[in-house]
Amino acid sequence: MLMTIADILAPADLEEVRAMLGSMRFEDGRATAGWSAKLVKDNEQAREGAALTLVREKVAKAIMANEVFSLAIRPKALTPLIFARYGQGKEYGSHVDNPLMSGIRTDVSFTLFIADPATYDGGELVIESVSGEEEVKLPAGHLVAYDSTSLHRVAPVTRGERLVAVGWAQSYVRDSAKRELLFDLESAKRNLFTQSGKSPEFDLLAKSSANLFRMWADV
Repeated sequence: MLMTIADILAPADLEEVRAMLGSMRFEDGRATAGWSAKLVKDNEQAREGAALTLVREKVAKAIMANEVFSLAIRPKALTPLIFARYGQGKEYGSHVDNPLMSGIRTDVSFTLFIADPATYDGGELVIESVSGEEEVKLPAGHLVAYDSTSLHRVAPVTRGERLVAVGWAQSYVRDSAKRELLFDLESAKRNLFTQSGKSPEFDLLAKSSANLFRMWADV
């Protein structure tokens, strides 16, 4: 399942995050790539340190607090976020993410866009599937989440600078199709409640949604 989620970071928070990153040192991103991904990865990442810990905590808290992210991903844990910078000519070729990172199984990959898309050209996240390629370039503060099993790449930046936060979630429900079904049921349940209040039909949907999550939860 591929999903975009708006307004993970409010404008004031975006400005603060940009300011924090602007004062930090960046280094070659290949240091965190797998042995084959090193061949196609060409970006920079914020250097480890106290400043990175602070911005990680701020952004991760905002992501985990987002209701849509919570319902769609069912996150059990997140990896430490990576803040990546792509200047002109930088890109990341086709690759699949490592199945384990920082001791966490990577079920869902996500990118939070920090730079205003009007300030750079290129730099689209391209996600490959059997139905073709999906190009994603979102407004600042918006996030895209997709299955970590997907081949994907970052197109070359031709002007300006692409700045993003990337991370991975281990879900309580590792199967993507089951997560999508739970999200659909939750959406239907909430819409029904808005229309009719707490009804017998609402109770049946709530029962089914809760029991399927109970059945599939990986704890």
